[in-house]
Amino acid sequence: MTLFAVCAQTLRTAGQKRLTDRLQPITVTFARYLFGLPIVAIYFFFLVKFSGSTAITFSYVFMIFVGIAALFQIAATILMLELFKLRNFAIGVTYVRSETFLTAIVGALLFGEFIDRGGWIAIILSMVGILILNRKHAALERAKAMNWLWNRSAALGLGSGLLFALTSLSIRKASLSLGDINYLYQACVTLLSMIIVQVILMGVYLLVRNPEQLSGLAKEWKLSGFIGMTSAFGSIGWFSAMTLEKAALVKALGQLELILALIISRSFFRERMNYLEAIGMGLTAAGITWLLLSR
Repeated sequence: MTLFAVCAQTLRTAGQKRLTDRLQPITVTFARYLFGLPIVAIYFFFLVKFSGSTAITFSYVFMIFVGIAALFQIAATILMLELFKLRNFAIGVTYVRSETFLTAIVGALLFGEFIDRGGWIAIILSMVGILILNRKHAALERAKAMNWLWNRSAALGLGSGLLFALTSLSIRKASLSLGDINYLYQACVTLLSMIIVQVILMGVYLLVRNPEQLSGLAKEWKLSGFIGMTSAFGSIGWFSAMTLEKAALVKALGQLELILALIISRSFFRERMNYLEAIGMGLTAAGITWLLLSR
């Protein structure tokens, strides 16, 4: 499920980066949910028809964590798209993948999903990789001496990663609250509920505050449709995997997205990396690989 999600998400993120050149980040985020909703709805009805799934009762825990996940994912996606305006595709994805070790930390502190010594070693390796990326970017911007520890790219990337981490943990909490039923059905109900909330919230916001962006979105229906399709497929994989396993471990395996992002960055966007950025990405990936193997 995770490998399937990684492939779909990498394609979706590449599509979002391309569409951000034409529309505002918040509109590109809305495209993900609006065009993905029909696919998730079809998948839901397929499960109901062929898996023998029955009606379930929604608890307050489910509704609260679905709402939290919906809001955090919207904010995280907007920050990610803003980051792509500053950095190339592969480096931007590396920043956002800080989500993995942030998921481990937040999961241990707030959700009772503890990690062992191997997990903490992985976190340190990943942090070193992120700091190297920050140092190189600050040098290119001619920042002050200590600004390599913190700059706008770092704020956007780590902020997005933290919000994505909280989103993943909230998704797992909501899905498990549905009780002991088919895990695919659990994940799909959670995903469908979350997307409906997101489409309503963002649709109303754009209609009131920026209606001209909706007409622009209609003109870009082909690319928006691609983003929605790959987003739906990726979310189905992520939600199903996080229903079965701890969010930190799912995101650890999801670090394979870094490799795919590098391939797309070089072959599709014609972007280049320097050796320091490559080392930073490598250390981040090594840390997450350690986290996975330590389990």
